[in-house]
Amino acid sequence: MITLYTWTTPNGRKPAIMLEELGVPYQVRAVNIGKDEQFAPSFLAIAPNNKIPAIVDEDAEGGPLPIFESGAILTYLAEKHGRFLAPSGRARYKALEWLHWQIGGLGPMLGQLGFFGVRSKDKSPLAIDRFVEESDRLLTVMDKQLASSTYLAGDDYTIADIACYPWTIAATITLKDVLAESLATKPSVHRWLQTVGERPAVKRGMTIPKL
Repeated sequence: MITLYTWTTPNGRKPAIMLEELGVPYQVRAVNIGKDEQFAPSFLAIAPNNKIPAIVDEDAEGGPLPIFESGAILTYLAEKHGRFLAPSGRARYKALEWLHWQIGGLGPMLGQLGFFGVRSKDKSPLAIDRFVEESDRLLTVMDKQLASSTYLAGDDYTIADIACYPWTIAATITLKDVLAESLATKPSVHRWLQTVGERPAVKRGMTIPKL
């Protein structure tokens, strides 16, 4: 059994979607970051960076295995179950390429834009302009890639798509006002969002944790 520690954020949605896609048994432990539950000693023993998501695989080889960081979780689950990440070769590294692109670029930039452009009471035009510009650049990169392939890493749906979907769909909802001009010029991104969003496992994963 896998225990998923998560909350209602884009990063928190990633392993939920993956577990739903795999169809493996798992249980959910909601970590309410609005109440600072991520700082509880019991959670820090699993995720020392005090960030969700995290998992504990009770059936791992050698005993229960805690894993934090969403990219590591997706890679671990893909390799354990032999799905959504090629075992070797070009297809594997194309998927890992876009997975790390999301982890190092798309997620952090959209997250910063969400803070400065939406959640912060004191608006900083310089910061907002900076993160709008970089978010638009990243979405342009994404749109160009998706104009020539069905999914981010090619013809196959992979953990790269699972990683990028929650952040990108959030951009069209919570960031729609600050990114309206950019999003209006990304037809391939919208096509991909519809394709991925229609997957039953994605629909289920996007509702976890159920509050």
